[in-house]
Amino acid sequence: MKTPSQHRPRKARETKPDHPPRLGLARVLSKWGLCSRTVAAQWIRAGRVAVDGRIVRDPEAPQPGLDIHIAIDGIVQQRAQRRVLMLHKKRGIVVSRADEHGRPTVFADLPQESWLAPVGRLDRASSGLLLFSNDPAWNQRLLDPAGHLAKTYRVQIRPPLPADVLHNIATASVLDGRPCLPMEVRAVACGGKTQWLEFVLREGRNRQIRRLLTAREVEVLRLIRIAFGPLSLGDLTPGSWRWLSDAEIAQLETALASSASNTYRI
Repeated sequence: MKTPSQHRPRKARETKPDHPPRLGLARVLSKWGLCSRTVAAQWIRAGRVAVDGRIVRDPEAPQPGLDIHIAIDGIVQQRAQRRVLMLHKKRGIVVSRADEHGRPTVFADLPQESWLAPVGRLDRASSGLLLFSNDPAWNQRLLDPAGHLAKTYRVQIRPPLPADVLHNIATASVLDGRPCLPMEVRAVACGGKTQWLEFVLREGRNRQIRRLLTAREVEVLRLIRIAFGPLSLGDLTPGSWRWLSDAEIAQLETALASSASNTYRI
């Protein structure tokens, strides 16, 4: 029997050097804020995109990272500076670039010289504050559940609900078999047969407010998002938009950082 000293020492496990993830070319163009991945793929297949002076026709052609030299139609491109736009979405329009049913979309109300992607969604029947940016990765950070920014809504319902039911909605709601995160729900006005409520949500469940109220046989007459994190809709009229200032974008960044470390309670 071999003694411990006679055993061969085990070879140290070789570790592979870290390499940055390789991204497809269409994704790089999207992350640069030049266009959507769909449009990027069309440009690439048409032979309009060159990388380091060479035409590339495969949208999934792997790239070593974001720091490459790109030209479109022979014009050298630069990574777009992050721009963020706030739109007061009108009721009755969809958040999509094109609708198969021919319904109007939010992009008809936006400036056409800039490529922008929405930060989340508002359903067709809802209105209010909707953000867009030319930085898809940043959009995803704003929507990440780990640091989900609070969103505030004003909701007109019929019939009115008593305070105990509002408290139950805020603290003990369940959707799809999973408890909802605690939310803030309060009455702000009552006009006889109708009532205005304010909801503050800190998660992004699909049609959350409408589904919770419908389950209690309450009709939602209007639903308006009035705030996204520290940003409020203010006096922006339906269908109008404005660019956010650098200070407002910085406010979003600060709120995102603090939101991830806070525990919210009702």
